[in-house]
Amino acid sequence: MPPRKESDIANDRLTSRQSYLEKRANEQLILLQRQVEDEAEEERKGLVTAKEKLEFARNRELLQLALSRNAIDEHRDGYLLPDSSLIEKADVLNRRLDDKIGQKSEVQQWEDEQTTKARAQISKPSKIQEEEFEFVFDETQAPKFDVTSTLDPDKRMLEEMLDMAEKKAQTIDEVRKSLPMYQYRDQLLDAIEQYQIIIVTADTGSKTTQILQYLLETGKYAIDGKRLGCTQPRRVAAMSVAARVAEERGTKLGHEIGYNVRFDNCTDRGQNPSTGVFLTDGMLLREMMVDGTLSKYNAIVIDEAHERSVATDVLMALTKDLCRIRPEFRLIVSSATLNSQEFSKYFDDAPIFSVPGRMHKVDIHHVKSPEANFIQAIISCVFQLHISQPVDSGDILVFVPGREEIEAIATNIEDTARKIGNRCPELIVAPIYSQLPADLQQRIFLPTPKGARKVVVATNIAETSLTIPGIVYVIDSGYAKENNFNPTTGMSSLTTVPISRASANQRSGRAGRTAPGSAFRIYTKWSFYNEMDENTTPDILRIDLASTLLQLLSLGITDIVNFDLLSPPPAAAIISSMEQLYSLGVLNDKGQLTKVGRRMSLFPTEPMLSRSILAAEHYGCVDEIITVIAMLQSSASLFFRPKDQRAAADAAHSRFAIDKSGGDLSVLAAIYEQFVDSDYSMHFAKENFLDYKTLISARAIREQLQSLCDMASVPPSSCGISDTKKIRLAFLTGFFPHAAQLQRDGLNYRTTKGQNLRIHPSSSVSMESRPKWICYYELVLTSHEYARNVMPIDDPLWLQQVAPHYYNKPEQLEALGTNRKMPKGKGKVGV
Repeated sequence: MPPRKESDIANDRLTSRQSYLEKRANEQLILLQRQVEDEAEEERKGLVTAKEKLEFARNRELLQLALSRNAIDEHRDGYLLPDSSLIEKADVLNRRLDDKIGQKSEVQQWEDEQTTKARAQISKPSKIQEEEFEFVFDETQAPKFDVTSTLDPDKRMLEEMLDMAEKKAQTIDEVRKSLPMYQYRDQLLDAIEQYQIIIVTADTGSKTTQILQYLLETGKYAIDGKRLGCTQPRRVAAMSVAARVAEERGTKLGHEIGYNVRFDNCTDRGQNPSTGVFLTDGMLLREMMVDGTLSKYNAIVIDEAHERSVATDVLMALTKDLCRIRPEFRLIVSSATLNSQEFSKYFDDAPIFSVPGRMHKVDIHHVKSPEANFIQAIISCVFQLHISQPVDSGDILVFVPGREEIEAIATNIEDTARKIGNRCPELIVAPIYSQLPADLQQRIFLPTPKGARKVVVATNIAETSLTIPGIVYVIDSGYAKENNFNPTTGMSSLTTVPISRASANQRSGRAGRTAPGSAFRIYTKWSFYNEMDENTTPDILRIDLASTLLQLLSLGITDIVNFDLLSPPPAAAIISSMEQLYSLGVLNDKGQLTKVGRRMSLFPTEPMLSRSILAAEHYGCVDEIITVIAMLQSSASLFFRPKDQRAAADAAHSRFAIDKSGGDLSVLAAIYEQFVDSDYSMHFAKENFLDYKTLISARAIREQLQSLCDMASVPPSSCGISDTKKIRLAFLTGFFPHAAQLQRDGLNYRTTKGQNLRIHPSSSVSMESRPKWICYYELVLTSHEYARNVMPIDDPLWLQQVAPHYYNKPEQLEALGTNRKMPKGKGKVGV
């Protein structure tokens, strides 16, 4: 057939368009005719107004004009709704004909035929239905990887581990003996006995659980009531490692082995005191404030020192001096290979004990081109691995920056797996982050059921502190959340930043613990070498140092600038923190710790919160303030809004905001009071869409704060949550630098340092009320700088009342309105 000319195609299009327009005009004319008929019927009934009569007349004239030009084709009038009476008559007639003739109509026969076919398909599946279909993914949207490098196993380790290839089901003792550290147990103990300070480097996670046990088994260090300590940079790691070691020792947690983290002490619960304690480095610092020589401990293991938290750096400096005072004291610093030389030099050329521990190789894969959305790339990569690799080959560990990304990925994976159904093996999603309740955190350690695969979605908490069994595949987003403090504005912001190359290698190494593994990096090889720093910036160089300086001052260390730290902090950060402590009354004019500062140092909270507790003694609201502080510590995970019940959750949460005068502080206090009235009921938490574990945690924190108030000589007092003025004044005494004034635009607030912010949408202090002055607990940087946990300030003179030394500048007094001239006739005496 010869090809058609373009002119013929154009003519056909024109003819088709004209035909369509004629048909459409005829249909519109029919509709107008029926509308005129209906309007005439309404006029006969007298149910129209004068305005409607004019409109009906215009429609009749329009119809007459159209009919004079075109005739109506009744065969092209479209679909009409038939009269109900005609339908009933037709049905009766059809039934009579069926009964009379003994046969069904064509329509009924067709319906019966289709029903029979459907029933046959249900009772007996067709060949097509019996076939198995695979879930099809768009390969063009999946990330493309290149095998760029391999982390090879240590050859010596391979030779030594050949004889240990046993069955998967091993006893705990067999598992301990199969760890790389066990091969060097005797050499390690000899080195600890010979040297007072030793640096231990190992690639596996066995050093965290084994070194303390080896020291206990010798019987040389945990004697005469002395104990052994092992510090962790995170509370989740301290709790989970303590539980694992207690299981390996065959004892209950809290008896021989315990843990001590902030607001949770699980030690000395048996007949004898705990001899092995896992604790955060911050808690060990607090113990040194009471006992500067750590007389209860004969040995301390500083684990994961390469993470360089502030407490770890300060602890290393203090224990370095402690070793000179106590020759029998032993210090073991556990570090990654990259930082071992730096730590050795800091500890006066201490010996390095290296344990070769990479038992299996790990293939490193980088994406070929940058991914615009790393969350979608991770989800695609998860299902690629799950469908293409055998289920029993191993589990998947995913590294993402924070909680929001974890919840988004977990929800998406679960929804996709539910849609796939039984066409692929079961996929179990187990999230892990610091704010997750403890019982849900333990899910990552549960053995994976047969025929299923586990996907652990974690923050950098699983990078070094936790060892999850069964991980063979690692997917690395290349990002982490980092806290940065700006000394100029005094604001801390939690931002998402690229990780360092050292962190990337640590994450990749998680894949080669039990079998040869693979690490999939959602970033290019060029980005790895050009956009990532070699090492992670130490925390002491980028966070607020107020709490750390208060601890050092309470230990008698006054020369902060010349204090022997591994990485000295910048002078601007020290000056900013010292100014904050001075404004809170912690320091006097000579830079010495005041009586108020010593009492504040007894509380394991931020200095501002500690100052509010001491101020509550003056206002008579200690019980209410410690309730608010306990709830503030857990407020991030208190409220939850299920996707299918968001309206109900918002309504339940709004019921607590009855008293608007106290803002979010009144909401938190009301929640806890009703929780107490319900006898700490789980049902109360569920019906109000509150996290029960968070409320229980707040209860434990409040009880510890009560006991600390007794130590700090703060007598109990109560004014009731209805007296919000006293509660706000006590809170404002500690948080007066966080006051902000409403601007002329009615949306933004400005602090005394000139920083603009907004009230967080989740706050009970709505923008409709728009208080002129507010005080906030913390700032969150997202699309804007939002203030969370806000309370209104009724009178700006409250600021000058609680902090006259701070609000004494002319511009601040002008903002408060205290230096304005009095109107005529005001302020005169005797007139």
